[in-house]
Amino acid sequence: MAIEQSNCIRRFVRTCTDGWEQGWHERNGGNLTYRMSPEDVQVCEPYFSLDAGDHDHQWHDLGVTAANMAGQFFITTGSGKFMRKVSVDLEGCVGIVEINAKGDAWRIVWGLRGGGRPTSEFPTHVMNHSVRAEATNGANRVIYHAHCPNVIALSTLIEPDARTWSRILWKSMTECIIIYPEGVGVVPWMVPGGADIAKATCELMKKYQACVWTQHGLFVSGDTFDNAFGLMHTIEKSAGLYLSACAANGGNPPTKLISDEQLRDVCKAFHVSPNEDFLD
Repeated sequence: MAIEQSNCIRRFVRTCTDGWEQGWHERNGGNLTYRMSPEDVQVCEPYFSLDAGDHDHQWHDLGVTAANMAGQFFITTGSGKFMRKVSVDLEGCVGIVEINAKGDAWRIVWGLRGGGRPTSEFPTHVMNHSVRAEATNGANRVIYHAHCPNVIALSTLIEPDARTWSRILWKSMTECIIIYPEGVGVVPWMVPGGADIAKATCELMKKYQACVWTQHGLFVSGDTFDNAFGLMHTIEKSAGLYLSACAANGGNPPTKLISDEQLRDVCKAFHVSPNEDFLD
């Protein structure tokens, strides 16, 4: 079986393709990483190589230290690579990266042919994998960032406040509060790819599955590709519904949003504990 047929690679490629088809990844926008399970590594390891050639297998400084990620392997999109090309040029657009025993350096063991490197936001991803693994007892394995247009549009209209965002998203579509009952974190506008946005996101991801990056997009986590993609899809759809309702109401906020009492009824019916700080 070729590495392309392994379950983890196929699911990774499907997620990239689905995101592209949603219109979330203009040019080289967005990135995806997956922390491989021991079973995934066992399947893919026969294809790992540290030989010379057009692959860069040297250790590189990660720029951060994530002790609980030491020795882990990640599938990652490459810096400057296009999501729409992942399905047709897998080894050129995607790589498998190993983290060293100290959790502060990485090297390529497969893929990213021709001198490619992991996404420029790889340190941010690793930091957030570290936080989400700790918060979920190791369950979360996927970190996904995309430029979701409805979320970006909404961030030009409302304040970068977690309570405001969470209430709008919950109240625009009934099942939202079931999927992310803790709400969403919101990072105010920051220069992308830097240490500041990485640290701000990590702090929020200790309690949220998803963070809005103001006028930039969404940053989400999940235990599976389906759940991470589904979380992003749900948030983006709810933002779009709210914007459509505002437009249909002459640019004014909708008048028939779901009430707090109704949100509580939904949570009770589905045995979900909502973030009480975000309910009246």
